[in-house]
Amino acid sequence: MPALSGHGFGASDATSPWLAATPRTVSQAYVDALVDALERQGIEFEQYYAELGHGQQEISTVHAPALQAADEQVLVRETIRGVAAQHDLIASLAPKPWPEGAGNGCHIHFSLWADGSNRFHDASRDDRLSDEALSFVAGVLEHLPGLCGLTAPSFNSYRRIVPQYWAGAFTCWGHDNREAPLRVPSVFRSIEEASTNVELKAADASCNPYLAVGGLIAAGLDGLERELEPPAPVEVDPVTIAEQERERLGVLPLPATQEEALDALEADPLLLDALGPVLATSYVAVRRSEWAAYSAGDEVFEQQGHFLKY
Repeated sequence: MPALSGHGFGASDATSPWLAATPRTVSQAYVDALVDALERQGIEFEQYYAELGHGQQEISTVHAPALQAADEQVLVRETIRGVAAQHDLIASLAPKPWPEGAGNGCHIHFSLWADGSNRFHDASRDDRLSDEALSFVAGVLEHLPGLCGLTAPSFNSYRRIVPQYWAGAFTCWGHDNREAPLRVPSVFRSIEEASTNVELKAADASCNPYLAVGGLIAAGLDGLERELEPPAPVEVDPVTIAEQERERLGVLPLPATQEEALDALEADPLLLDALGPVLATSYVAVRRSEWAAYSAGDEVFEQQGHFLKY
């Protein structure tokens, strides 16, 4: 099973410029309490810093096997909100809590392990990616439009997945390319094998983590079984490539709305089969009802509904 890293969460609780010391000081009591609450649940806190948006904080938890990672994602997001409430704060993990502000992602880092070995790692290659890693990436990339229906499933998700917001708005992958929805991070010196992984950026905390991770695994395994090869990596911001050239390269826009993502999901037999007929039917019906409700409302209705729900 893939080993999935911790997820990045933005908790909106104070005004803060990116990476500045002041917001960390302002939020220190909250973050100290959050770390303590997570550690008492056996969830290891890997890193924390003030992110780009007003009051936005980011944390990462240590990687874990797939099911454990999904379990911990639920515990982490509930703990973030619970500790905030104890400090008379409101923490929102909504994909786009404020229309003009930075979005909140819930990125999933993944790699494939067997018998204590990272099957994504090939020390003989410059980027350390094995053939298995490339096939897995190719599978995820092929199914990514439909997968967005599981990993970025809310109406509000598509306020975030737009070009030049580091969320990945085109079907491509690249090395340390923050505008690619599938990013291959640089490995860490002396732990190259352990740190070889791929990051899925087109994911947020409005998802059901069990369905998101399950869909990711199904897509990647399809790539492995069919021995797919990914297209050439895109190492620049895709929006800077001329539209005709993007089309030639197969660098196409991801769904731009919740409705488009659900259409892509329903058009993907592999993902529907992975969900099973009962769950697939009920899931799509519920999400389409959200689309209808938020489409009929205004921006304030959307913002309030997602801010408080997530």
